[in-house]
Amino acid sequence: MKQLVESIVRELVGAMRVQEAERPPKVLYIFCDSTAHEAYRDHFILLQKNGIHYDRLFLDGVTSGWLGMHKVESSGLGRTIAVDESAPAPIEIPMDYNGIVIPEIDLGDAGRVALGMKGTVRSEIIFAALVTGKFVVVGDDGSGLSRSDRRTLKELTLPMPYQKLFSYYKSEMHMYGVEFAPAKELAEWVVRRVGHAAVEMNSSICHENVEVTAAESPPACTEFFDGKFLSADWVSQQTRNRRITAILVNRGTIVSPLARDVLRDKDIVVQIRDEG
Repeated sequence: MKQLVESIVRELVGAMRVQEAERPPKVLYIFCDSTAHEAYRDHFILLQKNGIHYDRLFLDGVTSGWLGMHKVESSGLGRTIAVDESAPAPIEIPMDYNGIVIPEIDLGDAGRVALGMKGTVRSEIIFAALVTGKFVVVGDDGSGLSRSDRRTLKELTLPMPYQKLFSYYKSEMHMYGVEFAPAKELAEWVVRRVGHAAVEMNSSICHENVEVTAAESPPACTEFFDGKFLSADWVSQQTRNRRITAILVNRGTIVSPLARDVLRDKDIVVQIRDEG
């Protein structure tokens, strides 16, 4: 019974992974304000043409922003803000995306990320994305001054000492897993990254690792199964290095729905063992 339950659980987890793999990829763009996205309309066209979905989060401060119609707020230092009970916390947001795209980051948020600090929407999202294994790509040609800083201070670049500090923070971010690319090429970077990940995923799911030369093929054979629950995982293991045309099972053996799909794809028949 324990083996049967374990096999069923494995089957359900496998089915969930297949459903996850079939979902279209989706990324989140984070912009400084509600007008900053205008310069990136071509990015969204390119993403759509490549079957990649996207959302946009518009910051209206360092600790708050808008994702669709929901107000997103950073928890700050030990505080809980419940402005919109339907909105996710920044640390939860990366769970719904394959990766995070940040066209521009300022000195303050770069410093927080480099020091492992949270407290702002961007720093918390980057932290959560890296912890959960999602990619984060940041525009590499930003000045380190936010759009609001530039408007207020009437300056376009940081002084040299701050530029060096900003470069140091970026190198630390890269060490933690943050990638950098020119802002104009972020969409192309995402397409390459998501496409490469899809190839790896399909290879890990479908590739049978048959180690044969081009001039020969593995011999076909019949496999015996003595268990009570035939799972897709077991079928995949048996067909990893050889070709199987039939599986013999005992009367009453349960064949999982996902295993049936694998058997059909591999053109394998299931036969009941002759007990006489």
